[in-house]
Amino acid sequence: MKAWPLLCVTLLMSGCQLIPYSPASHPEANGDSVSPQAEELAANITLTTGAPDWKMPLKTTWQEDVTLAPTPIGVDALPTIYQKSDLLDQLAMEASLPVVRNKRVESQLKWYTRHPQYLARTFERGRPFLHLIYQKVRERNMPVELVLLPIVESAFDPFAYSHGRASGIWQFVPGTARRYGLKMNWWYDGRRDVYLATDAALNYLEDLHRLFKGDWLLALAAYNSGEGNVLKAVRKNRRKGLPADFWHLDLPRETRDYVPKLLALAALVRDPHREQWKLPPIPNHPLLTRVPVGSQLDLALAADMAGIPLKDIYRYNPAFNRWATDPEGPHYLMVPSDKAATFRQAVASLDDRDRIKWVRYRVRTGDSVSTIARHFRTSQQLIMKINELRGPRIEVGQRLMIPVATQSLDHYELSADRRLAKLQARRHGARKVTLKVKPGDTLWTLSRRFHVDVRKLAKWNGMAPTDPLRAGRKLVVWLKQPSEAGILPPGPQKTRKIHYQVRQGDSLARISQKFRVGIQQLIEWNKLHGQKYLQPGQSLTLFVDVTRQSGI
Repeated sequence: MKAWPLLCVTLLMSGCQLIPYSPASHPEANGDSVSPQAEELAANITLTTGAPDWKMPLKTTWQEDVTLAPTPIGVDALPTIYQKSDLLDQLAMEASLPVVRNKRVESQLKWYTRHPQYLARTFERGRPFLHLIYQKVRERNMPVELVLLPIVESAFDPFAYSHGRASGIWQFVPGTARRYGLKMNWWYDGRRDVYLATDAALNYLEDLHRLFKGDWLLALAAYNSGEGNVLKAVRKNRRKGLPADFWHLDLPRETRDYVPKLLALAALVRDPHREQWKLPPIPNHPLLTRVPVGSQLDLALAADMAGIPLKDIYRYNPAFNRWATDPEGPHYLMVPSDKAATFRQAVASLDDRDRIKWVRYRVRTGDSVSTIARHFRTSQQLIMKINELRGPRIEVGQRLMIPVATQSLDHYELSADRRLAKLQARRHGARKVTLKVKPGDTLWTLSRRFHVDVRKLAKWNGMAPTDPLRAGRKLVVWLKQPSEAGILPPGPQKTRKIHYQVRQGDSLARISQKFRVGIQQLIEWNKLHGQKYLQPGQSLTLFVDVTRQSGI
């Protein structure tokens, strides 16, 4: 203990700041957070694990299957936490997961070190959120390496959406998101709310940590693969008399790589020479502040009041899908900390009538609440609530108050609609076909019709392959060839290209019936968009299935 005064003086002279520290206890997990079936499977599993609070500089030589576990001297043993000016230095000092050296970690480490630009972009993308996540992890006394987990999950892309329907930096699927209290609707997707989704992710990880009796590596594997898969793998190894730690389990390949990726990132952060990997400096203080806004607020107006670009409002608040916050909340926005006081004052002085723009609309013949909502880019529920409608029934001549955006919708570049339009505009083939979804259509049936991969079709349209389709939605399909590819219906076919000369009395409908092809196909093959009539002698190109023709 006599060494402490000298150590403190030395650290103060080196530029470190001393701050008080009192270890936070683990919050009790909700009993229904992890499924009862998983609890039952885990009841008879005993795991012997270690998570030493120890770190060492990164070396480039690796030994096979060695876990270094010296006597713990972690942050809980210290009366004071030493505040570094750079957050990555702080993480390196507080790292507590086991330092594992094996081929699987080495493989991931080599990939990261060969892609320094990827690391630089990813850390820069996560820059606004890293300290926020660190604070939440630290409050719970969880391993600080978890701050790096969104890099493995999503490369810190808040708009990331996987083929498995996972969204946000923590990649929540809908079911798990709802279980942990994240709501999703037309206005707002809580999986992309970095503030609330971080709480949900840490709650889930704590539940998994408890389920796997203190083994963080198994908890991380279960976060990726699901607790049921990991529990079954543990039971399988126990029955065979094999070790049941993460490194010996038979898990999906993605999960086998998942934990090594995090450990490799932690090793890079601990490396005293990490500047060669181009990891940017991350300030060890909050960069964003959560400011209450009270009720629905136009995001363009919020950006003006905060004095920042509208794109930044979306980047810091990626959960909001449209041009305004959700009318039902949450009623707060994340803004740069140095703009928070000005923004808070501007919100407080804003009249309620000026938060969003209003138009008075007179119902016309053929109108419905849904068509009006689509036209004004708002929701049916909001129109009904504002106008005190008990149901969707409206009458011609009735006047409705409609909330609308203060700016042109093109101005809201990172709204869900604009992001989708930009995605669908990217070129992925020789020819783009735009179609409107009909009742009964699915991504699978459409992929068969156009002879394209279902995952590609989903990706082109910002969806997952298992997402349901709503009738009336517009999709884009990219064809490999400018003409025939993907047009004919699926099934065994013998396709033949023919040239047909239009005769007196011919129409698109008559020709389509004669050759058993679709009218839309005729239009696409011959670029007849907007042409009402065919001219005798006009030459048309057709791609017909000869097995369906009676005589060609």
